[in-house]
Amino acid sequence: MYARGHGIILNEPTVIALNSRTQEVLAMGHEAWQMIGRTPGYIVAVRPLRGGAITDFEITQRMIRLLFQRAGVSRLYRARVLICVPSAITHVEQRAVLEAARRAGAAQTYLIEQPMAAAIGAGLPIHEPMGNMVVDVGGGTTEVAVISLGGVVSLEAVRVGSFDVDAAIQTYVRREYGIAIGERTAEEIKLAIGSAYAVDDGYKAEVRGRDLMTGLPKTILLVPEEVRGAIEEQIRAICDAVVACLARTPPELAQDLILNGVHLVGGGGMLRGLDRRISEETDLPVHLVDAPLECVVLGAGRCLENFDSLKEMFMARSQAR
Repeated sequence: MYARGHGIILNEPTVIALNSRTQEVLAMGHEAWQMIGRTPGYIVAVRPLRGGAITDFEITQRMIRLLFQRAGVSRLYRARVLICVPSAITHVEQRAVLEAARRAGAAQTYLIEQPMAAAIGAGLPIHEPMGNMVVDVGGGTTEVAVISLGGVVSLEAVRVGSFDVDAAIQTYVRREYGIAIGERTAEEIKLAIGSAYAVDDGYKAEVRGRDLMTGLPKTILLVPEEVRGAIEEQIRAICDAVVACLARTPPELAQDLILNGVHLVGGGGMLRGLDRRISEETDLPVHLVDAPLECVVLGAGRCLENFDSLKEMFMARSQAR
């Protein structure tokens, strides 16, 4: 979350914990993330956004209101809000985001495509007549865009991201070892030994879970090669999206990419070896940007700081009623 004149004021996972009996919000962000898979039956820790879209409107609205409160937005002080959304978002999903923000207390809400915000945040010369390629690997979506003269020239978006990589690891461990592991454990495995390209494989990860046959806790050892095989389908989908976007890029811009390369952003872009894998598939240089996790919000922040000169890039807007 970025506030004009203050920079990033909040950096939390999109998770909220609720008491299902009273519908009371118990925690949000990192605190709620710690609760995933560890709560009693009446407490649920949920992600209200999946695949880049709202899956639970009411919870999303409550979470946005909590975010506004932390930023000092209230019924008395209503703010102009810019929200980054996937470029693959449908008109129905757009309306849901705008309405959730309006009900949460926004005076005006604008939307901007994540690849455009990422390119601005990465400091790319998007207003120049030259090709800039951004690959944004987020939690629920991967978006590939070629940007020139302040607009998206070619775009490819797939609903595959980091959460799908985590789910693939869970499925592999369950299928091959008969052990159930949680979402958080799968993410820890990905961070410890996950890779998209053969790197230094001389170490293993100790994984603890529940044996599905006996119901007892059990520990196994995983090697990087196994994890790489488990997530190959998701990595292949990301690489295919990059190739498909390049295939639709005009020749004049395509030659710019040989010099400028591809810019990798998003938390999923930090997966070890993903830059080398995309580079091998496309024969283009691939650069992981300096702040991949914060790149999109920094770009949105730059739009807020230079609102009048950059607002033609926004997708849609709504007024508070």
